[in-house]
Amino acid sequence: MSRLTDRFAALKAEGRPAFVAYVMAGDPDPETAFAIMRGLPGAGVDVIELGLPFTDPMADGPAIQKAALRALDAGETLKGVLAMAARFREADKTTPIVLMGYFNPIYSHGVPAFLADAKAAGVDGLIVVDLPPEEDEELCLPAAEAGLHFIRLATPTTDDARLPMVARNTSGFVYYVSITGITGAAEANAAAVAPEVARIRAATGLPVCVGFGVRTPERAREIGKVADGVVVGSAIVEKIGAGESPEAVLAFVRSLSDGAKGAR
Repeated sequence: MSRLTDRFAALKAEGRPAFVAYVMAGDPDPETAFAIMRGLPGAGVDVIELGLPFTDPMADGPAIQKAALRALDAGETLKGVLAMAARFREADKTTPIVLMGYFNPIYSHGVPAFLADAKAAGVDGLIVVDLPPEEDEELCLPAAEAGLHFIRLATPTTDDARLPMVARNTSGFVYYVSITGITGAAEANAAAVAPEVARIRAATGLPVCVGFGVRTPERAREIGKVADGVVVGSAIVEKIGAGESPEAVLAFVRSLSDGAKGAR
């Protein structure tokens, strides 16, 4: 068992979906980012996705691209992200942390060193969007050996022929990208999402969390009715980018969490 599997098991017993919040480490600066991260569990967040800032985030829309650049301009580094996770873990031993980003910074750090450092910092899982299943030996398999979940993305174009390969070495949960395109580009549609979630859940046996198109409490509630978890990123990052205080950002997160948790 792990923090991630424990959390999903507990939520299943409660009969409600997980609420997963994405924030970019170091955005708009390391201290403000940490203040927001530290407040997420109190705002109803069940799993934290912590973004690794990168110069070329190809799967992300303008909001997260700008967040990455703000973080980099503020001096955030991969070592700083891991230090942020470790600092959070000093006071919070139970909330799962999933690092989400791209392979280049990890490769530059060195895969064995990164995995050891991430595990020591209290990280629970990884989402690395530019490593397909054909490259599992690069990071996915070593991560599993190190005790870290490797969470794969499935999309509306992941058909029945491709799904077994996507699921093969995935653990923790499957992240279903509800739209074709980049983050923040459109709204998720529960009617379209429901059969895909059921298909992926049946094929993998893992919880399925839905993101890339949830921006409001109402939409979180709708998606929460058909998924095991609801992921919000761009809408939160936009609040941070607009210069709202940590308190205001966390109040918005709470509204989203309340929406998701009101689904059942």
